[in-house]
Amino acid sequence: MRILFIGDIVGKGGRQAVRQLVRDLLREYRCEFCVANGENMAGGGGFTKSCLLELEGSGVDVFTSGDHVWDRKEFPDEIESLGNVLRPANYSPSQPGRGHGVFEASNGVKVGVVSLVGRVFMAQPSDCPFAAADRAMDELLPVTPVVVVDFHAEATSEKIAMGRYLSGRATAVLGTHTHVATADEQVFKGGTAFQCDVGMVGARESVLGREIEPVLQRFVTGMPSRFEVNDAGIRLNGTVVELDAATGRAVGIERVARDLP
Repeated sequence: MRILFIGDIVGKGGRQAVRQLVRDLLREYRCEFCVANGENMAGGGGFTKSCLLELEGSGVDVFTSGDHVWDRKEFPDEIESLGNVLRPANYSPSQPGRGHGVFEASNGVKVGVVSLVGRVFMAQPSDCPFAAADRAMDELLPVTPVVVVDFHAEATSEKIAMGRYLSGRATAVLGTHTHVATADEQVFKGGTAFQCDVGMVGARESVLGREIEPVLQRFVTGMPSRFEVNDAGIRLNGTVVELDAATGRAVGIERVARDLP
């Protein structure tokens, strides 16, 4: 079977691209399941229930998150009613929501999904992602051998370390957060597909999905400026993982990039 994983969805333009492109990509690559990181979908930062409802029927089965999951003040009260949204598993257990779960693909295969956030160069405090990964795998593997991990982290070293740590246990360890797709996709000897960062669903003419000029002003002058999302000229970055559903072992990984017409 095949799983489509989509990088960070940025703003209104990103949501539009997901609505218009994902179904076609699922058919083209013959994918039975889709995971997307959605933590930037609401105006460039956070989730809202209304944004998620807008993407119902888009083809995305599960939304993972990261350090911006609580940017919208109403979302902590909304997440409990949204069964297909995961907050980082290594956030405090006192926080609402859950960090991993088992979902069903269109072919009936159970798929475990884990959302984790890194600690290196990340401002938001979190518990150890490696310990959280162990706990999640201990719960998920008795249910299904197919487990996809979204590691939302800044440092490539931390992402590669997580991939190596879960090699042979996870079907795929795919990175998000930097919004820049990396060209290091591979399948480890243990049968785990890996990529440092899947990229984003955001504007090509931008700085990580934001308007260029305000970002340049911040870098050049050091003065604060408001970073507005650019919702035009959207490109969807994703990755397709091919796997043996009986063993959970990945047998292939392929980057995908598609422009919104």
